[in-house]
Amino acid sequence: MSAVIPLHRVNVLTGIKSARVIEDAAQYANLLEKAKRPLLVLGPLLSEWSLDGKLAIEYAEEIAKAANIPICATAHVKGKMVELGMKPDSVYDAVEIVNHLKDPEWQGVRKEGNHDLVIFFGIRSDLEEQCLSVLKHFAFNHLITMTLDKYYFPNANYSLPNFKREKQWKAFLESLIDSLKKGD
Repeated sequence: MSAVIPLHRVNVLTGIKSARVIEDAAQYANLLEKAKRPLLVLGPLLSEWSLDGKLAIEYAEEIAKAANIPICATAHVKGKMVELGMKPDSVYDAVEIVNHLKDPEWQGVRKEGNHDLVIFFGIRSDLEEQCLSVLKHFAFNHLITMTLDKYYFPNANYSLPNFKREKQWKAFLESLIDSLKKGD
């Protein structure tokens, strides 16, 4: 396997640990299913990204429903979700949710205990990379991080590769949803 190059190459890898690239949706689904209290953090790009006419935010909702994962909406995502008939479990700023996730004593968005896995999806890549870096350095004892964006994020524990074609990313997301539904 050759090295994966991140979208942004400045200050992205400080240390010896980098993300494990997972290209198999079933393997990703397995990691999600093993988590006791996962959290899906959605960013504003999901309202802009469209895969063959279907907004990425709709894929996010299907993933959350299939795996029973609470949704944390950042920025103006809640408005788009409400417009589409969806309801987030919580609304936080990206930096604010990261600060909460760092705290092992935080009770989580559903007040059931802190999350053991967080999935970032649709946050601006430079901000997302810094959020992942903070969690990598300050929450490594209690939190696993993943991404669902079409770019590689080295500061996550698990990341997708850089998908060069939208259809590859779409196929992955659809396969992930199917794998999660089969796991029911």
